[in-house]
Amino acid sequence: MKLYDFKFAPNCRRVRFFAAEKGVALDYVPVDMMTDEQLSADYAQVNARRTIPLLELDDGTRLSESVAICRYLDALNPEPPLFGTGPMGVALVEMWHRRVELEGLMAVAEALRNGVDRFKDRAIPGPHNFEQIPALAERGHRRLDSFYDMLEARLAESPYLAGEDYSIADILGVVTVDFARAVKKRIPETHENLARWHAGISARPAAAA
Repeated sequence: MKLYDFKFAPNCRRVRFFAAEKGVALDYVPVDMMTDEQLSADYAQVNARRTIPLLELDDGTRLSESVAICRYLDALNPEPPLFGTGPMGVALVEMWHRRVELEGLMAVAEALRNGVDRFKDRAIPGPHNFEQIPALAERGHRRLDSFYDMLEARLAESPYLAGEDYSIADILGVVTVDFARAVKKRIPETHENLARWHAGISARPAAAA
């Protein structure tokens, strides 16, 4: 299997991190977002949406969207169960994974794509151009403050975001906190539980994928 990938893109890292935890070996095909290679005519032949990551199977089937790719890898390799076990465990992982994505990852994307010059007219990824809205950059920063507060409160009562077991919610949580450095947002010094959790997940071998 081949993964079209850019090392610094958070959704690509989510897939690499997940695959490493599952012990799945992937062949990486680099797509340089710094030179807008994902917008090239050649890459459009691979993915008309011009987004990464994209997983290409040995039979030529292609899957885009990071969660869909993780779901596929999970179905191939059920252990360890990173999407939760039992009705409540699965629901809790889904809930926290979505919260991290919507309240954290999207907040970083808002701040970055609406506040950095290189994303002028590229405020939303994909095949179409959209202008920046500076107010959304400011809002993204404020949303991240709330996101960090939410994680701190949760991790004061739970070892992992979805409960007692490590999951894809924790993977995306660390990916998001690390990605937030791109907009100069770091874990506040007062958030000791968040810092402890981040250090523990970051020490896992798969975090380096």
